Amino acid sequence: MALSYEEKLALIKINSFSFLRADWLGRLLEIFSSPCEILKQKPERLSEEGKISLETASKFLETASRLDAEAELEKTDKVNGKIYFKGEEGYPEELLSIKEPPLVLYVRGVLPAENSANAAMVGTRKITPYGRRAASKLAEDLALAGVILVSGLARGVDTAVHSAAVRNGKPTLALIGTGIGRCYPAENRELARGILDTGGAIISELPFDAPPLAQHFPRRNRLIAGLSKLVVVVEGEVKSGALITAKMALEQGIDVLAVPGPIDSPQSAGTNKLIKEGAGMVLSAADIIDCLPLNLKLGLNTKKLYNEEKPPLEELSGPELSVVEAIGSGSVSTDDLALALNMPISELSGVLFSLEVSGVISCADGKYSRRKF
Repeated sequence: MALSYEEKLALIKINSFSFLRADWLGRLLEIFSSPCEILKQKPERLSEEGKISLETASKFLETASRLDAEAELEKTDKVNGKIYFKGEEGYPEELLSIKEPPLVLYVRGVLPAENSANAAMVGTRKITPYGRRAASKLAEDLALAGVILVSGLARGVDTAVHSAAVRNGKPTLALIGTGIGRCYPAENRELARGILDTGGAIISELPFDAPPLAQHFPRRNRLIAGLSKLVVVVEGEVKSGALITAKMALEQGIDVLAVPGPIDSPQSAGTNKLIKEGAGMVLSAADIIDCLPLNLKLGLNTKKLYNEEKPPLEELSGPELSVVEAIGSGSVSTDDLALALNMPISELSGVLFSLEVSGVISCADGKYSRRKF
């Protein structure tokens, strides 16, 4: 149901409270029916009805009353941005399923289409030369293949990831720990402009001018994971923001991959630990693409990534080529291939038989994979 203008203003005000919790806000909305009514209450009643402390209720109402919601709309519009409201058209569907979806989302730039191939790449701010090479190479290959890279615009790995996409004229999403009216760190202002110029977006749930406070960044990480089909950690210490993002991704049922690193490097301790505990190991961009849902892989340009592992594809017919590209360098069942290609099982079985006889693919445990050449 569409929100009224007054309800939108009230939600912008409510959202300004940094310690907002979805459970008690849900109770308040259920009790008072609308965000406007919540803001009309006395602290004592909010405390009693919402099962929150009187101190929290008082601070919540005080913070909300200080924010000029109409000014938020005006400032956002002035930078060609937009504020999306939970449940309304344009709000990313992926975020509705995460823990504590943001009430409002401030966006500069262009949000990707639904079911786009988004992959998060995150890591340490204390990037090593090895980490920079790995992040840049992986990000460039993924961007050129058509994957939309998601990161946090921080120093280090995030900067390397966004820069690779921008350098190649490809869109990338930056989930930031400030309002969209600020750039942190300041040295990434030019990069932020590049993100907007290449069709990407800068996204935040925080008020327009919110500063880079420490508590903003861990909450921001759930949005990085939520907007992505998988999360790749390039470098990160055992206790780092990148590992927090990985943990949030796993809690949301999102695959986590990691780039291995030197065993004596603190910056690789976290990634090596993730791999030891079962995260997928990344040695190339193809390893990342193989973990994307099959229907998303079909729309990507992966020919260059798999050239070293396959015979010349120009020798294959149309259906055979489609099946081989859908298999990629992973292993795929007949049912998954039929669903992804929208091909009848009877027709697909004939194509698979032909490819297997010619030695292009092999079958093990009911799944097909491409032979290495």
